[in-house]
Amino acid sequence: QVQLVESGGGLVQAGGSLRLSCAASGRTYSNFAMGWFRQAPRKEREFVAAVSSSGGATNYADDLKGRFTISRDNAKNTVYLQMNSLKPDDTAVYYCTARPTQYVSSIYSQQSDYPYWGQGTQVTVSS
Repeated sequence: QVQLVESGGGLVQAGGSLRLSCAASGRTYSNFAMGWFRQAPRKEREFVAAVSSSGGATNYADDLKGRFTISRDNAKNTVYLQMNSLKPDDTAVYYCTARPTQYVSSIYSQQSDYPYWGQGTQVTVSS
């Protein structure tokens, strides 16, 4: 088992930035590929970004490339999501996810790929 706890959400004005953190505990964190998803009010949950267990490979939703950056610090068992130039449409609950993997460069973008989920952190962007 692995436990995921997100933090860093909050209220920010459009154009601002936030950095979300996700602290993992339990099994060996470095063997997990990680991801971020989000769910806006009255919308389906969607993929945001993913990072391989080594941190060497990343993937982003097409419309978020250039504004969001995912990274991880395996020494701290933490994955980050840096969000810049935020828009009201980015308002959502953001979820951290984890998938055990033996492949250090594999990244995953489907919700069904991830057996472990955090409780979510709210991000609200005001116009």
